[in-house]
Amino acid sequence: MRRKSIDQRLEWAARGRAWTVAAIATALLALLLPLRGAALPSVAPESTAAPEITGTAATGETLVASTGTWTGTQPISFAFQWQRCDSAGANCAAIAGAANTTYVVQSEDVGNRLRVRVTASNSDGVASALSEASALVTAGGTPANTAEPTISGSPVEGQRLTATAGTWSGTQPITFAYQWLRCPANGGAPDGSNCAVIAGATATTYTLAAGDVGSSMRVRVSATNSSGTALAASNPTGVVQTGRAPVNTQRPTVSGNWVEGQLATVNRGTWTGATSYSYQWLRCNSAGGSCGSISGATGTQYRLTASDVGRKVRVNVTARNSRGATTVLSTESGTVAATGPAGVVVLPSGERSIPVTSVPATARLVVDQVRFAPNPVRSRTAPFTVRVRVKDTRGYVVRDALVFTRSTPLVTTAAQPRRPTLTDGWVSFQMTPRSTFPTPRNGFNVQFFVKAYRTGDPALGGVAGYRLVQVRLAG
Repeated sequence: MRRKSIDQRLEWAARGRAWTVAAIATALLALLLPLRGAALPSVAPESTAAPEITGTAATGETLVASTGTWTGTQPISFAFQWQRCDSAGANCAAIAGAANTTYVVQSEDVGNRLRVRVTASNSDGVASALSEASALVTAGGTPANTAEPTISGSPVEGQRLTATAGTWSGTQPITFAYQWLRCPANGGAPDGSNCAVIAGATATTYTLAAGDVGSSMRVRVSATNSSGTALAASNPTGVVQTGRAPVNTQRPTVSGNWVEGQLATVNRGTWTGATSYSYQWLRCNSAGGSCGSISGATGTQYRLTASDVGRKVRVNVTARNSRGATTVLSTESGTVAATGPAGVVVLPSGERSIPVTSVPATARLVVDQVRFAPNPVRSRTAPFTVRVRVKDTRGYVVRDALVFTRSTPLVTTAAQPRRPTLTDGWVSFQMTPRSTFPTPRNGFNVQFFVKAYRTGDPALGGVAGYRLVQVRLAG
């Protein structure tokens, strides 16, 4: 019976072509041992199928590792070690503390791939096997809209509109649901909150009905994944027209040099059935959405202004005939840049900030403002603040300029007597009175010397600016 069992084992192995080194060794040794009272030899673990990783490779998701398949003397115990690899699945390093069958994907894993090494042990030895690399880890979490939904088609009664979901980030998979909205003629709120929900209009397409005439349309998209749900609304269509108003066959476009002060031009696109056209330029956010009309900008050209800096512009082109009018939104412009020296940015106040490296040799720095707090100074021991603002002789606010300030005579100490200005041109110093600081009393002042300069300029030259100021003392 013993011999028959061994022969059967060899026959099964041959049929299945499962000839592993361990299996062959076990069978041959069994044939060579005495048949009475002989035990089969012990065999160290050997992997016959690599470990596998299941789950979604996104932050916050849980991955699960299998042991794979092993041969060898039982019992076999297993240990796990998760590894973080590069985007190609190579150059792997062990993740500290990740030694379980499961692993919760971390933010540090984004852009990398993961593997797991399984170590098998029994009474005769130890062996390990490495899984294949996971998919590239992505940022998970609740869906976030990165490019808003869009609507294509002519806003004319009887015509079919088609919606896209836009672009979303978040844990995959993400599913989408659609809801068409009937909005006021001006498009309503950007999120569609003051628009009417159209019952049953939940597909990616919608055929305009008589009840839509005189309104504009939006579509609201709900994106859902394992972490939650988020909403985003499209830009509005033009006002829905009745009958067979003009039909747009090629979308309007805008062109130009997208710099403040330059002219932008609209190409109205291609239409059928139009007898006249009108234009309305729109100022949008940096993504081309949330657009609003620009007062007075109703021609085929528009000169970009400071209000457009950091934004995009688009045009509503309206074509008319005896049956009605059709409005189509143009493509978006590039992001409008500010004019002026290199690195210029427009501050919320409307002033323009430049780096100190953009101040030419023909200009100089100006210590524009110096403010003390408190003012007057009433204590010989309490620290007080000196705030300095720097511009140049052309009126630009200057950032990254080094400012040095000290009392004259030296009766105060500053932890950092030299500091760079911020984007708004301001820099602050905290002054601590020394023992020689005068007793505050009415009619007395402490004088401060302030210098604004650029690193690398000569000590007494370059674009440096200087100023003497005083703070009042009061008892």
